[in-house]
Amino acid sequence: MQTILITGATSGIGKATASLFAEKGFQLILTGRRKERLTAIKADLKNKFNANIHCLVFDIRHFEETKNAIESLPKAFAQIDILLNNAGLASGYGPIHLGEIEDWDRMMDTNVKGLLNITRLVSPDMVSKSAGHIINVCSTAGHEVYPNGNVYCASKHAVDALTKSMRLDLHKHNIKVSQISPGHVEDTEFAKVRFHGDQNKANIYNDFVPLNATNVANIIYFMASQPSNVNIQDILVMGTQQASNNHIHRSGR
Repeated sequence: MQTILITGATSGIGKATASLFAEKGFQLILTGRRKERLTAIKADLKNKFNANIHCLVFDIRHFEETKNAIESLPKAFAQIDILLNNAGLASGYGPIHLGEIEDWDRMMDTNVKGLLNITRLVSPDMVSKSAGHIINVCSTAGHEVYPNGNVYCASKHAVDALTKSMRLDLHKHNIKVSQISPGHVEDTEFAKVRFHGDQNKANIYNDFVPLNATNVANIIYFMASQPSNVNIQDILVMGTQQASNNHIHRSGR
């Protein structure tokens, strides 16, 4: 039985991916900051799929917290086959000269340093056993910038660069490094978090059909289930009505 560690598993893409991998018979390590949500997800997936699940509650932005969490894993969960670096967010939306430093720190610390923290702790064991798969959840914002997205786009461009450089470092150890770069995705808390809980501003999907979290989870499973000689390096995916970050056909749902 393979083990997958999913960061940011309490909602959206992480939660949908946890459900799919549980259904497919994987053992899961689910991480996040919200203990109640993790507990509820664990109970639900245990009930539906009789899945083996271990939850870790910590803030991925802080290395020592992350280190303590990984070192606390019981022996049965200590061998991680797949690391899904899913934890990430956008915070704030506005031009660079009006940006909030707190928002910038939150995005860079989560999207970049968080990915680095967990990867630094999980990858050495993959190197020692010459096997493993790291999948980073990037964004179309990691390939193309858009107005008012400045620091979020910068953080996701960093994810893209890290994915490429991690692959160069780790391919010699038989470790796959992949990336998925989705456009707009509903069934997540992305817009709500970006607009600091303002639900009216967060209603950005009323006039087009974006991807949903399950669409992205299905692609992640496709990437993870390829034979050992196949590494899908990057998948750029958007809804049919979205041609780029700056071109969306808002013709209705």
